[in-house]
Amino acid sequence: MSPKPMVRPGGRSARVQESVHAAVRELEAELGRETLTVPLVAARAGVTPSTIYRRWGDLQELLSDVAVQYLRPDSPPADLGSLRADLGAWAEQFLEEMASPTGRAYIRDALLGDSDGSNAGQCSVYAADQIDIVLGRAAGRGETGPDVERVIDRVVAPMMYRILFRPSLLDAAYARDLVEHALDAS
Repeated sequence: MSPKPMVRPGGRSARVQESVHAAVRELEAELGRETLTVPLVAARAGVTPSTIYRRWGDLQELLSDVAVQYLRPDSPPADLGSLRADLGAWAEQFLEEMASPTGRAYIRDALLGDSDGSNAGQCSVYAADQIDIVLGRAAGRGETGPDVERVIDRVVAPMMYRILFRPSLLDAAYARDLVEHALDAS
């Protein structure tokens, strides 16, 4: 595995990353995932294949990086006025997004191109940050609840296991049931 170089935020590096990520998403939508190659992505992005190899190592690492960006939440969790409502709504949305065919593909990509665990760790941070927002709001309202790790263990982990290994019964009722058990245990 080639080490990923330190990348400065902004500037040329950010433009290259965005261009390459956009090329992957566009080509995947137009031609299908199985046709993706580094030279094809490079041509669409307007960079040389060596730029991609230098930055990402190989196609799988690039797909993993694109997946991690896709899995990053684009907004804070909804504030519905109570811990139970907020966490329940967040869990439903998380499950819906991750269990979708696109979500599953991105989860697989994030894990497959992640030999050092950093991408999986980043995805975990995304979930933990969202949960922390929900729990912080609840604490601000005087509500008590579990800590972030308990929610990860009791809500996120079972969902991810089912998404990856037993993809059945993945609905809003399942998500709400996990939240209820996590809150009852705290």
